[in-house]
Amino acid sequence: MPSGYGRLFLSNHCFPFYSEPQVFANGKTKFWPRAKMLGGCSSINASMAQYGAPEDFDEWGTFMNDDSWSWKNLRRYFNKFEKYAPDRRYPQVDASARGKTGPVSVGYFNTITTSAKAFIDSCVELGIPHTPDFNGPKGTLGVSRVLTYVDQNRERVSSESAYLTPEVLARKNLRIAIHAHVTRILFDKVDGELRAVGVEYAQTDLNLKQKGALYRSRAMKEVIIAAGAVHTPHILMLSGIGPSAHLKEHNVPVVHDLPGVGENLVDHPSVDLNFKDKLNASAKFMKPQSFIEVCQTLVALAQYKMGLGGPLAMNFGEAAAFVRSDNLSLLGGPELDIKECIDSTSSSNSPDLEIFVTPFGFGEHGRIWFDVHTRALHVYLLRPTSRGEVRLKSSNPFDLPSVNPNYLQTPDDLEKLVRGVKICLRIARADAFTPYLDHSFLRPDLDHELIMKSHAELEELVKDRVQTVYHPTSTCRMAPEAEGGVVDAHLRVYGVKGLRVCDASIFPWIVSGHPVGACYAAAEKLSDEIKAGM
Repeated sequence: MPSGYGRLFLSNHCFPFYSEPQVFANGKTKFWPRAKMLGGCSSINASMAQYGAPEDFDEWGTFMNDDSWSWKNLRRYFNKFEKYAPDRRYPQVDASARGKTGPVSVGYFNTITTSAKAFIDSCVELGIPHTPDFNGPKGTLGVSRVLTYVDQNRERVSSESAYLTPEVLARKNLRIAIHAHVTRILFDKVDGELRAVGVEYAQTDLNLKQKGALYRSRAMKEVIIAAGAVHTPHILMLSGIGPSAHLKEHNVPVVHDLPGVGENLVDHPSVDLNFKDKLNASAKFMKPQSFIEVCQTLVALAQYKMGLGGPLAMNFGEAAAFVRSDNLSLLGGPELDIKECIDSTSSSNSPDLEIFVTPFGFGEHGRIWFDVHTRALHVYLLRPTSRGEVRLKSSNPFDLPSVNPNYLQTPDDLEKLVRGVKICLRIARADAFTPYLDHSFLRPDLDHELIMKSHAELEELVKDRVQTVYHPTSTCRMAPEAEGGVVDAHLRVYGVKGLRVCDASIFPWIVSGHPVGACYAAAEKLSDEIKAGM
């Protein structure tokens, strides 16, 4: 790639923009002659367009003493990326509060199953209020169908499809290299100050094996890292920016001692509950185990290809409920004697649990499917108090980093997830769900009998099942440097000129929902600031 151009955007595998490694610089568009998958998590997630609680961003603004991060100001960047398609079936959604002309289509074009509608009715039956819009002016609490990043053609909208349009790809000042694994950032001393001046990278295969020589591209203005909460700190540490003792341990020359790099990892820990489908009408045929199921899959494929929707137009997470774990009425009554927990939410109007329904059950992140028809409920903790870390395994840039999410480090996180499991079990037993779940099916690999378990037994179940929902954040936290911060309010890395970070790693606190939208908004905000010369 030629050197001496404007800004270089780095992304090794991760969110928010691209999942295959790339470097952007001026020149003609070019792709390595291999299969590509751009778009980061937005190309593989459940397309759930929920952005967190408004008070989450007010918390960011107060913490940084910068009102541009507060909801009243940041909201315009959510509107800027949105292109909301109103739906006559949902007239209560306030279309005036949503964006209309942005590149990212959001709407209700996905298929929703009848069991998802029953989930909504069951939540209301328990006392969870129905809300027309999780991202509306009234806040996040409640239950509803989930708005999705799915367009009118029932196709996923990713950051790739939204932003890398044919017109953009035709620009002479854009070049995209995939399978170009970033090995380190390049630095110089400019007028006595440390400055990022470019990037080193290598072509790799799909197994991250180096192919050929190392390449270097230089930046006249800035290097911007958008590699996600795992690979952004990894790139920084490989480049010599991070905790000096840790870098020396792996023989990485220290360029700048910045202890917060890789610290404060927080994710949404989740627990899955699987139940027998009484109607034997789930979409288990998507992983066919018989000739009949192969035929069902082909019919569903034809239905989708003809634009008729059907099972293949599901987004998987069809409906959700956002609740507070301290709402004792959801657990069975205010007279319950339960442990007092620290309130980790951003306000009394913000949730700390999300419960959502899926059209079939599974195990081990989809590696295991059941041999009977199932439906599933899932709960995850939105505002954990546990913190983990990302660390180097070695100085070899082709070795993946060590990731320790440290789930359930604090007793409060365990307690709140147990409460979430109990709420799921009550939803599963609600009258509205009765036609869909066969609670007489007592096979031990399904969860109908969990309702009989003690609190202590449910604690052990949570410890055994807790897993990621793929929302890691905060490893290059936007915070004052004295408080472990890595970037300032303009996403500039402390102590290094010409280097910024823009991805989920900068979140001061994880949002009470799905992080994709906050990443889009942060990127739109940063782009305006760059254009303004900030």
